[in-house]
Amino acid sequence: MPKKIPMRQCLGCREMKPKRELIRVVRSPEGEISLDFRGKKPGRGAYVCPDPACLARARKSRALERAFSLAIPAEVYEALEAQMVRGDG
Repeated sequence: MPKKIPMRQCLGCREMKPKRELIRVVRSPEGEISLDFRGKKPGRGAYVCPDPACLARARKSRALERAFSLAIPAEVYEALEAQMVRGDG
């Protein structure tokens, strides 16, 4: 029997994709927002494709604000975009 692949929805393009193909945006218990490339950081997670365009779409639709129930400043989005381009976690 094949192993079940966990699926998650990208906040930008709204497509269901395997969890491993997506980048987790995490809000830590302290309220800090960062990218989690390994999916192991503690906190509330939301998922986006590894594409800056999907992050921009999620920003425009305020999807991260809804997922985390808090206002996200523009500097956080800029830091997330820079982190996504660098690819570090």
